[in-house]
Amino acid sequence: MTFFIGRQHELKQLNLLFKKESASLIVIRGRRRIGKSRLVEEFAKPHKFIRISGIPPTDSVTDQDQRNTFMHQLAQQIQTEWNPQGWQPHDWSALFTLLADQTKTGRVIILLDEISWMGSLDPTFLGKLKTAWDHEFKKNPKLIMVLCGSVSTWIEKNIIKNTGFFGRISQYFDIKELPLPDCAAFFDKIKFAGTSHEKLKILSTTGGVPWYLEQIQAGLNADDNIRNLCFRPNSALVYEFDLIFHDLFSKRSAIYKRIIETLADGSKELNEIYTLLGYQKSGIISTYLDDLEKAGFIQRDHTWKIKTQTESKLSHFRLSDNYLRFYLKQIEPRLNQIKKDALAKAQLSSISGWESIMGLQVENLILNNRQLIWDKLDLNAADIVFDNPYFQKKSATQDGCQIDYLIQTKFNLIYVCEIKFSRNTVGASVISDVKSKIDKIKIPKGYAYTPVLIHMNGVSDQLLDQNYFSHIIDINDLMKAS
Repeated sequence: MTFFIGRQHELKQLNLLFKKESASLIVIRGRRRIGKSRLVEEFAKPHKFIRISGIPPTDSVTDQDQRNTFMHQLAQQIQTEWNPQGWQPHDWSALFTLLADQTKTGRVIILLDEISWMGSLDPTFLGKLKTAWDHEFKKNPKLIMVLCGSVSTWIEKNIIKNTGFFGRISQYFDIKELPLPDCAAFFDKIKFAGTSHEKLKILSTTGGVPWYLEQIQAGLNADDNIRNLCFRPNSALVYEFDLIFHDLFSKRSAIYKRIIETLADGSKELNEIYTLLGYQKSGIISTYLDDLEKAGFIQRDHTWKIKTQTESKLSHFRLSDNYLRFYLKQIEPRLNQIKKDALAKAQLSSISGWESIMGLQVENLILNNRQLIWDKLDLNAADIVFDNPYFQKKSATQDGCQIDYLIQTKFNLIYVCEIKFSRNTVGASVISDVKSKIDKIKIPKGYAYTPVLIHMNGVSDQLLDQNYFSHIIDINDLMKAS
């Protein structure tokens, strides 16, 4: 894409580095296709910029291959002819020195992209990079080096928590999906003529992942775009899932996929995940869940005790990545049909299971954009004590219940948010459902509650006539370009 949408907060933070009088070391991580490198490219304009990327790991790729690739990319960017016979450094220190020699003075931004691929085969890689930073790169006070990668767990372990880099990292960024207003701005920029509902249908498939959005064809409607991206042979998102898990988790990708599959039908407690996997309780599954959370694919939603305003030990793991769920529930079961191009004209609404997952996808969009709900409710972030999907387990003294989204403020005000996705308008029956949930959570004395309805396809006159909800928020209204 020739244009750039969003990331204004990140760009503002990065641009503050220009005011420093010393070199800066930056770490950026985020899921595959989230736009990490593109962010750095935008930030680097119009300065001298050198980008060197590691190559994807395979059984045949060696550490020397990574060094050769580093050398070749550097030679191209400094406009020097690469002499394979004369330039074959067998040590990372030599390469870092060569790069430092090319960036001694002036404003220069270096991006070492997919750094886990670049350095994972040599246990001395990071030590040599740290030494080169201390003794060579940082001598240029106008230099900014960015370490970037998709393998968040590797970055966490080997850079962020590596004592060798303590006190050296100026800023750290964890890049998330684009928020809904930025997605709306993207649709406007490409002149996609579909309604807000059609845009949300696409986002329910792709989430706010920039590269996925870049595959949209403005001249097609939502259904045609989804068919082209997900249900045609060799289309962009048919094999994306396998690439994600192979690149990030390599030989352990199967167990990570099994964990993701347990969450595809809805959030689960840790014990439920153990049961579904057929595993005995052990720390290893918790480690895998933590890896998936750091990778940006799942979210751990903690519930809390309203009266004491303390976090509970109870939590649910939620598959927060819309593409992963769509793949598991809609693409993978139909791979044979897709290979035969048998779904080229299929009506999406008629595909089995379509409606059942759309509710979960829309919930994800809301939870991933909860600040927009705060704005609609005129809430200040500093006044919010807790907010999350809320649940309580059934016991001798309480009923079990689950709230789509609950907000508790420091003023003892509780917003009970019901998220409704339906092909039809939401009827008055939702009121009794919400009342029942509120009765089960037993609002403590001194607290007030206010029910909120978040919907997608309109509400009935009967519901409006009862004047029960303090706020009725149309999800389509959240799709306003910022």
